[in-house]
Amino acid sequence: MNQRIRESWARIISNLLSPPVVWAILAFPIAFREAESSAQAILWAATYGVLVCLVPVAYIAWNVWRGNITDIHIKVRQQRIRPFIVSIVCTAFAWSVLRLMGAPSLLPLFALFSLIQIAIMLIVTLVWQISVHSMSITGAVVTAGVLYGLLPALILSPLIPVVGAARIKLRRHTLAQVIAGGIVGGMLTLAMFMAIN
Repeated sequence: MNQRIRESWARIISNLLSPPVVWAILAFPIAFREAESSAQAILWAATYGVLVCLVPVAYIAWNVWRGNITDIHIKVRQQRIRPFIVSIVCTAFAWSVLRLMGAPSLLPLFALFSLIQIAIMLIVTLVWQISVHSMSITGAVVTAGVLYGLLPALILSPLIPVVGAARIKLRRHTLAQVIAGGIVGGMLTLAMFMAIN
């Protein structure tokens, strides 16, 4: 019981700042920066959120309910492979749909780099378990810095070690896996913005 209480903060952080939540939220400032109207931005961000985040989460939840996956954060490495494949298919579809909708280049590019990140995670998962939580929160902080300046990035940057500490506290990842996730997330996000400049 005491162990569960001590881990409660880590579970809350892991749930609130899980990759689907972070990516879905991140789609909105990207969309609003590029859209001509609020309605247009909400439509584009919601399209990304549903296809890239909600559908894969629903697939995972369904498999947790059926007993095929241990929990929503998929702590067993071998159980991550099929959800990653589903995420790749959904993200590729989102990239196509956003282009057909006439979304500005940054949004389809965001979907494309999400696809690349997920594909890299799948490849790594075949041999090692890397922290997707760490990858997504680092990518979000880098995005905030590129789009809105150094101060927002500095304000958000403490979330990176907090999320990493939560994953280590829950014994879902080692320090090396958390650091590797952060490096991949940061580098790929920087590459995305360099590609459009």
